[in-house]
Amino acid sequence: MGIFDKFKKGFQKSASAFSSGLKEIIVKKEIDDENLNKIEEFLIKSDVGVEAASEIKETISKKKIDPNEDLAAEINLILKNYIISLMKPLENNSFFLKKEKLNATLISGVNGVGKTTSIGKIGKILKRNGNKVMFAASDTFRAAAIEQLENWANKIDVQITKSSQGSDPASVAYKAIDEAMINHFDQVLIDTAGRLQNKKNLMEEYKKIANVTKKIDPDAPHDVILVLDATSGQNIINQVEEFNKIIPITGIIMTKLDGTAKGGILLALAKKYKLPIIALGLGEKEDDLQIFEAEKFAEAFTQIN
Repeated sequence: MGIFDKFKKGFQKSASAFSSGLKEIIVKKEIDDENLNKIEEFLIKSDVGVEAASEIKETISKKKIDPNEDLAAEINLILKNYIISLMKPLENNSFFLKKEKLNATLISGVNGVGKTTSIGKIGKILKRNGNKVMFAASDTFRAAAIEQLENWANKIDVQITKSSQGSDPASVAYKAIDEAMINHFDQVLIDTAGRLQNKKNLMEEYKKIANVTKKIDPDAPHDVILVLDATSGQNIINQVEEFNKIIPITGIIMTKLDGTAKGGILLALAKKYKLPIIALGLGEKEDDLQIFEAEKFAEAFTQIN
């Protein structure tokens, strides 16, 4: 199965729910005001967001649609083109390329989003592209997180810097970057404890990790990736707001897109924040993290079953 086929298959649940919902609305041979309003409402319920839904509605209203054509297919095409124009500028394939100097990346997100698993999968892609990769187990809050990251390091054969549970997370990150610079590593991926805005001590620790990395390299962390769970719906918006306040986010990874019928949240995020989209998680296997490409996403999202 090729990458695009895997992407389409992984995203089938979202696409199926979306195309079925549109077909239920479009029963006439033309689009009138009532149908336009229903489409807009459906888009909002699909977590596309008010602003994007309004723009899509406006685009459909201006489009001359041939009544002899399949109306649902025509609207899906409009939606596909809208997604590409919105999200093409947010591609960031260069994140995975071989780096000329050390790139330290802070990986953040709340508990349960698949953060540590995503680090393992990112590490595999980076290594495949010729990078010398190190993991920093700075989630010392949870013993299982250290063990999980170590398992990934062994699985894909990369180095890991770790300490015992309860030790200072910032010191682990500092040690990892220091060792990486001495030994000419290209990439350090720093795992962090799952944080929520109501856990002030964990948020302070998170800030401290970023500040400590600057003692070695004033430009570090070079990337700050927020991992988000697609099944969280509109709560994702709050997470982006809170994490972005502490350390500016440079990219997002959306996981669990294979298990939700509401993949539209990615459109809402793209419209509101215009943050680079690094990759999408479409399953539990090693190769189920897909580098984000707007055209592939648009085609998968609007596929008609």
